Amino acid sequence: MPRRYTFEDLKNDLLEGVSTKSKEFKRLFHGRGAFYEGWEFLSIDSIDRVLSIAYYEEIEVSLEKELFKLYSKVFEGGLYKAVVLQRRYLPKAPSELIFGILPENIYAIENGISYKLRLLNNQNSGFFPDMKIGREFVKDNAKDKKVLNLFSYTCAFSVCAYKGGASSVVNVDMNKKVLETGRDNHRLNEVGMKITKYMPYNILKSFSRIKKSGPYDLIIIDPPSFQKGSFAATKDYQKIIRRLPELASDECTVLSCLNAPNLDSQFIKVLMTEQAANFKFIKRLENMDTFPSKKSERALKNLIFRNY
Repeated sequence: MPRRYTFEDLKNDLLEGVSTKSKEFKRLFHGRGAFYEGWEFLSIDSIDRVLSIAYYEEIEVSLEKELFKLYSKVFEGGLYKAVVLQRRYLPKAPSELIFGILPENIYAIENGISYKLRLLNNQNSGFFPDMKIGREFVKDNAKDKKVLNLFSYTCAFSVCAYKGGASSVVNVDMNKKVLETGRDNHRLNEVGMKITKYMPYNILKSFSRIKKSGPYDLIIIDPPSFQKGSFAATKDYQKIIRRLPELASDECTVLSCLNAPNLDSQFIKVLMTEQAANFKFIKRLENMDTFPSKKSERALKNLIFRNY
């Protein structure tokens, strides 16, 4: 249940979280799940030597001043070289450096794997930290498998698949720039550099090309909830699931991801029953404790299916 949460609570929790920081990426405060009443606008991340803050709503000047004092106290503790603030509620979600000097190269480190970040010039940093358990699932289930990574973004799943012993990975995303970052992530972690395929295609129009490298033993579907002009989960997700039988091997595992608050797990389960009946639901992956949510079905949904 949500609890009343005060500024003093935030201060104590943040200072405690900072005191146990390491190089690993850590969500220090997650208000987006509406678990902490009145703090839905705020998230705070520890990214090695950078403290990264995001506001999702405009807040009162008096509260913003108090928060700045808190960030200043954390910065003065000497554990961070820089503090970055992003205002996600403004057009283009501008970011600003509010304390310190930003390191030239910034990486999110998760389970010893590094991912290249862009903190000041993009709405999204290049890394979605709430997907950690999904990435762990891929790493743990990729041994000797041909992997298809749909909506691959910066190819974090691909890197994890190779770390888990995948035989090959095909990454598909229509954005060439994020695929270039994906190449950087493979080079950074020294995996799959010569055998990975990168397909800069609109998935919904490219199934024949994607199929040529199959059949696949592990398929990851991690689309945006809505991307103007290219994908809307409500009408387009079924087009992906409908194609699974022709892309999948006989014992293929599917990780189907959904991060739309207005769509629940049943949405995917029904589509799978209607469009790819041979795929049976296995389980939903648990979400991370550091991303608490008032309602679990409005949070990230990672569903596992298997072909029988």
